[in-house]
Amino acid sequence: MFTGIITGVGRIAAAHDLGRSLQHGKRLTIEAPAGYLDDVGMGDSIALNGACMTVTALDAPRRQFTIDISAESLDKTAGLGAPGPINLEKALRAHDRLGGHIVAGHVDGIGTVTHFAETGESWELRVLAPQALGRYLAYKGSITVNGVSLTVNSIADGTDGTQVSINLIPHTVQNTALGSLTSGSRVNLEIDLIARYVERMLTSDPQQQKAMT
Repeated sequence: MFTGIITGVGRIAAAHDLGRSLQHGKRLTIEAPAGYLDDVGMGDSIALNGACMTVTALDAPRRQFTIDISAESLDKTAGLGAPGPINLEKALRAHDRLGGHIVAGHVDGIGTVTHFAETGESWELRVLAPQALGRYLAYKGSITVNGVSLTVNSIADGTDGTQVSINLIPHTVQNTALGSLTSGSRVNLEIDLIARYVERMLTSDPQQQKAMT
């Protein structure tokens, strides 16, 4: 479980194929900030651009760790198959503050940046989300973009998807990898976890639920 509050900006230093077919995934070597891995152990969960991954090898002195990502995960995410900057968040501990919102680290879809520019003292980020995710997005609701917990400022449904406008303060741009986005960038999106349960409660058949108990 995560909160969408980025705890470090790392870099995919290397991406090696685990096989020769499209059914094979990759092994990624991640460079982390100084001291970031001091409390990380083998098997720990770290979200990479919002996707929960497991640490499979650790080299703290060199500030590096390794994860294996499956072909399925590569197909359902963006920005995890090649070297470049990446948002990092360690798994939530029971006593941690919930500074963002409840994030599972499961990518629900890939969005496309349609606009990213300075507006006054802040930045406006517009993302076109897949049409299937539009029903879960709401004004002033929460969305995770590349692992960052953000607030929706406006939404506009269209035939090609749902346009989401988000305001980023300078601190967010400077302390996450979102600052490297440009128009056309593909980003990982995760909807608010609570929205999943609300939909289930509204669409499930109560009589069927009783029959199963």
